[in-house]
Amino acid sequence: MTDVLTWTIQQRLELEERAELLRKELAGIESQLTRLEAAEVVFGQWAEATDGGRRSPGIVEPEPEPEPERVAAGPGAGGMRLVPDRAEGMGVEVLTSEYRRIMEIVADADGPVMAKDVAIALGRETTPGKVEPVRGQLRKLSDRGWLARTGAGRYLPR
Repeated sequence: MTDVLTWTIQQRLELEERAELLRKELAGIESQLTRLEAAEVVFGQWAEATDGGRRSPGIVEPEPEPEPERVAAGPGAGGMRLVPDRAEGMGVEVLTSEYRRIMEIVADADGPVMAKDVAIALGRETTPGKVEPVRGQLRKLSDRGWLARTGAGRYLPR
């Protein structure tokens, strides 16, 4: 009987030690996950602020050398904007298919939509890494006159 009790105590102590190690490992993994989620948010904000890296973030850069003549094949090619500034009489057909889909989702909604709602309608996950790019696209459409943005960060068709 004493042997069983001793064995049980030893097993419990070993399992407690293992559980503590696993808790520490889990805490480290959660810390890494939190840092990565924060990095995704920061990168999304940077991409939004710099138009996906096409605009300078305000850092002085050396003068670029003249580029050879380019032939633009469509939106996004040869420095052409994916989302042009909206002008009177301009239709959504000038947008890429993904931006047209976002415009349809916002137009079909019953009211103002959040980036998370649009991401879900696009079939994406609701993790920050999937929602932040959609938020950037919505902001770009808003900044260029295609959508209206409310003070609460929701979007409406114009």
